[in-house]
Amino acid sequence: MGAGATSDSVIEVRGLWKVFGPRPERIVGSPSADLSRRQLEATTGNVVAVREVDVDVAPGEAFVVMGLSGSGKSTLVRCLTRLIDPTAGIVRIGGVDVTAADGETLLDVRRNRVSMVFQHFGLLPHRSLADNVAFGLEVRGVDKSRRRAKAEEMLDLVGLAGLGSARPDQLSGGMQQRVGLARALATEPEILLFDEPFSALDPLIRRDMQDEIIRLRSEVSTTMVFITHDLSEALRLGDRIAIMRDGRFVQVGTPAEVVGAPADEYVSNFVRDVSRSHVLAVESIMTLIGAGGAGTNGFSARVPLGTKVCDVMSRLAHHDLPVGVIDEDGIVVGSVDRIAALRLVAGEDVLDVIDGTGDR
Repeated sequence: MGAGATSDSVIEVRGLWKVFGPRPERIVGSPSADLSRRQLEATTGNVVAVREVDVDVAPGEAFVVMGLSGSGKSTLVRCLTRLIDPTAGIVRIGGVDVTAADGETLLDVRRNRVSMVFQHFGLLPHRSLADNVAFGLEVRGVDKSRRRAKAEEMLDLVGLAGLGSARPDQLSGGMQQRVGLARALATEPEILLFDEPFSALDPLIRRDMQDEIIRLRSEVSTTMVFITHDLSEALRLGDRIAIMRDGRFVQVGTPAEVVGAPADEYVSNFVRDVSRSHVLAVESIMTLIGAGGAGTNGFSARVPLGTKVCDVMSRLAHHDLPVGVIDEDGIVVGSVDRIAALRLVAGEDVLDVIDGTGDR
């Protein structure tokens, strides 16, 4: 999904700016807009948190925005529902122009179309877990029996079945975050927004919560926008990743595109310690059958398109024969040999461009 308009996008962002400070609107479109963040603050007293962002997010997509502290990613996600009002630009959610919406329309979007999960869980300490999960439904005016049933269903979905009567202070941090996730899911939103929800958790609990998101994605079709400063988290969760720096998107692409073809030195530095064999699929290094590749016989194994290179390394290490790559119809479309895999692991640039075809 590119930056251009598409009727299939559930989130559309065009020319989005957020400037903090005196008379922020004067910065947009002026010569001052081209100044670095430090220069702008020194000369005008303004800080640009989001700078001319364009993006589309497709239904059911997990879109991850990643950047260092101060890059503007948390401001961006808050602008999507006008928790922070943008200085300029347009945000559409399900075709609704959020930036121009009146109070009633905006409230409808927040109540019925979008839910947000924050870093700090925001649970109501005097309420049971079931009542916390059902809070959004209560605000909507849903009757108590239906709220209760939905809360129990959502607690079961996030692995907390039978704990509806417990209080938040009886739970670990990871379990509290599961309650926050259940609360967000209870209203059956079209879109889930996550603002660094796991950054305060211990590494093992964080990994468990990432696994939970991956599992939930197989069960619900909710569109997700996920904010993080952790590259490994972004690579695990994202269908696409936007790398953000000083309020701008430096690169937007699939994990394979970001790791295999970084847009500039800044992105290269981000991904330099990533094992490319754990991110890139076999089609990124395969030789196409019928284009100078091996025949369709004589393979040590056959693997489907999308298989990570790391998953064929042991096979290639113990056999002289290449691995065949098959499409969804079981037809061999390419082969991967030991040399191509080792070149990738050694860090050589085996692709001039990753275009999803596997051609090289």
